Amino acid sequence: MKRIVIILCATLATPLFFAQSHYKYPFRNPDLPVNERIENLLFLLTTEEKIGMMMDNSQAVPRLEIPAYGWWNEALHGVARAGTATVFPQAIGMAATWDVPEHFKTFEMISDEARAKYNRSFDEALKTGRYEGLTFWTPNINIFRDPRWGRGQETYGEDPYLTSVLGVAAVKGLQGNDPKFFKTHACAKHFAVHSGPEWNRHSYNAEISKRDLYETYLPAFKALVQEGNVREVMCAYNAFDGQPCCANNTLLTEILRGKWKYDGMVVSDCWALADFFQKKYHGTHPDEKTTAADALKHSTDLECGDTYNNLNKSLASGLITENDIDASMRRILKGWFELGMLDPKSSVHWNTIPYSVVDSEEHKKQALKMAQKSIVLMKNEKNILPLSRSIKKIAVVGPNADDGLMQLGNYNGTPSSIVTILDGIKTKFPNAEIIYEKGSEVTDPSSRTSLYQNFISQKNGAKGMKVEFFNNNEFKGQPANTSVNSTAISYNSFGGTQLAPNVGRENTSAIISGIFKSTYTGDVVFSASTSDIYTLFVDGKEIATRKGPDARHPSEFPVKMEKGKEYQIELRHTQKGKYVSISFEVYRKDPVNFASVREKVKNADVIVFAGGLSPSLEGEEMMVNAEGFKGGDKTSIALPKVQRDLLAELRKTGKPVVFVLCTGSALGLEQDEKNYDVLLNAWYGGQSGGTAVADVLAGDYNPSGKLPITFYKNLEQLDNALSKTSKHEGFENYDMQGRTYRYMTEKPLYPFGHGLSYSKFVYGDSKLSKNTISTNENVTITIPVTNVSERDGEEVVQVYIKRNNDIHVPVKTLRAFERTLIKSKETKNIQLNLSKDSFAFYDEKADDLVSKPGDYTIFYGGTSDDAELKSIPLTVK
Repeated sequence: MKRIVIILCATLATPLFFAQSHYKYPFRNPDLPVNERIENLLFLLTTEEKIGMMMDNSQAVPRLEIPAYGWWNEALHGVARAGTATVFPQAIGMAATWDVPEHFKTFEMISDEARAKYNRSFDEALKTGRYEGLTFWTPNINIFRDPRWGRGQETYGEDPYLTSVLGVAAVKGLQGNDPKFFKTHACAKHFAVHSGPEWNRHSYNAEISKRDLYETYLPAFKALVQEGNVREVMCAYNAFDGQPCCANNTLLTEILRGKWKYDGMVVSDCWALADFFQKKYHGTHPDEKTTAADALKHSTDLECGDTYNNLNKSLASGLITENDIDASMRRILKGWFELGMLDPKSSVHWNTIPYSVVDSEEHKKQALKMAQKSIVLMKNEKNILPLSRSIKKIAVVGPNADDGLMQLGNYNGTPSSIVTILDGIKTKFPNAEIIYEKGSEVTDPSSRTSLYQNFISQKNGAKGMKVEFFNNNEFKGQPANTSVNSTAISYNSFGGTQLAPNVGRENTSAIISGIFKSTYTGDVVFSASTSDIYTLFVDGKEIATRKGPDARHPSEFPVKMEKGKEYQIELRHTQKGKYVSISFEVYRKDPVNFASVREKVKNADVIVFAGGLSPSLEGEEMMVNAEGFKGGDKTSIALPKVQRDLLAELRKTGKPVVFVLCTGSALGLEQDEKNYDVLLNAWYGGQSGGTAVADVLAGDYNPSGKLPITFYKNLEQLDNALSKTSKHEGFENYDMQGRTYRYMTEKPLYPFGHGLSYSKFVYGDSKLSKNTISTNENVTITIPVTNVSERDGEEVVQVYIKRNNDIHVPVKTLRAFERTLIKSKETKNIQLNLSKDSFAFYDEKADDLVSKPGDYTIFYGGTSDDAELKSIPLTVK
């Protein structure tokens, strides 16, 4: 009997034995089907090992030679937080290009840099940490429904169709086209019905109609899943209909896994599960083990956070089974194999991408091209632009004129160089006299004058501050590195880069010290910002302290000083987190002297005012106390008062004023329109934003960007139009009624799709391939567009549809567009396809989008503005 068993086992095992003859375990064999490899690895892993691999900081399994892996990485508009990388315009700026092929090309370049960085970091450490892996939690395809949302800059705007098309392009560019291995993973976030406010996102419960859910908030996610084959979906912090999104029946079970048949990974937003059991947040679950079990059962596979450490307790309590864990693990392990991370390096051709692609000349050129294409010329009275190349004197004024960090937006990388707006203008107009006056800060009614030059490192020492780094948390022993900084202090170790030679990447401390000599009697302001714990001392006296990474604190500390007196300054920093950021400045604050600024620029031929907002004010869950801002969001959409006043003062010169607006969101500028002749929206333009602005000012680039968002006249216009049926008011109301061009009935200041050019385009009468179609047919519209100007230019041809006699649907909605170059005096016939999905709207019986019969109006033109659109009727039977 024993002999028979042995023979049978050998016979059955022969193929497996042959398949793994060169591999220790079958899951290592690249010739086996992926499902077989997954099942083998799943069989080999213990329960504890599985759980250790179900969080973003995936634990190594040494006995199986599986390395540690950090799932969390970012690539919103370039590889982020991982050292040097090409930084393209912020996402909202790339949306303003309306250029799908170039958007795809941009993300191909981003994923090339991503693979190159992974290849190097893994080769060096045989593991990857945070911001070093191949799984990018990009793109953000939430709908920018309200201009107050600080993270709207990360999106592709307010329209579901534009967001869908650009989102799919980003996913395909990131994931590559290899039939076996993905170049990287992309991630559709944040699923779903998520767009602020930031301050209550951990407790907010979104309640909307099914119509708004299916017609506005879900289309982009569906497109990324079904057209883009996105491999990860991130569930949001907030709740929807009473259930947190990461354990939501409707979103995850019924729609994502059910209707859409999504088979990829679901990952939680970071520490979102901790909101389940904390009473100050959702408080929907009694404890960690119940939270972990519920999220897992709703197919949240990977947690960014550590609540899944409690899955063993969930298992022991009978809340889940091993099968529940295995179901998620199969999707997680599939990710490992899809990316080739468990295959021989030579078998994955993406591993041959050289590091030289990072920050390459080709990528730098693309960053400039996208910055140029993103710029929207919103107003150009008297054709002041383009400026003459023989112009004699240009005044450059404003808080954003010489601010390179502003141009990088948020979720950004670190470019090797940045061209500011001031830099760009100086380079573009070498024969003109350039007068630069900052004029004001973005929001602060005081101006800042740096005093860092008044530091010496020690008695009779060099100019600047002494910086000592220690490879421990206690400032003990000899410093690992000592240097003198002649400019304001700024260090960061994002991406695992060293703070300085010989300095470790973790558990460091630093002493930054120097002697400061005051040049006046009064308040000297010290500004400290670090990622961890710090204490600031003046002459040995503690002035300020930050007790931990999450401690809320002011960053400015005024200290009364006497002219001519010297003071010993010391900042002590202790690293507790994995990454370090340290910045330290000293300056004088004085009230803005508007009259003085006016006098200095009054003789200029033109005044370029570079103002707007800053990513230091709008963004993710920020600690900002400035007037008009809260938690990263805006409470007002007006231009900050100090800038409004400065613009009004500049207008008194009688000289042309060109307002270069830098922003991640729409502003209500109605009250400021009289104070500028030109409005040029440059967004947060990335590393080459300043060059792009100068190119447009000089006419070397013909502006062609279009707004992906509506610019309301003021906040009252928006709030007055909002639905009155929601229990929430204003920003917290997620109803679409009155919001965005799709539901707005009033005339905005600048409409969605708006953007001027130095060329002039005239639209002829369009033709449809059929005037009547069935609900399952497509139709083609042919639109003649003529460039009647003397200059070649690009135009974005836009097609909108309206379902007539239906009060429940949008007043019009974008269904097709194409960006095209039209030469001077040329007429182009633009053909655009309207699929049957173009006529799909929510149907209560189907509980989904359904192509609807009826009479439609097809609108077309270069904007969504009714006054400039032409139309043609269509019947769907």
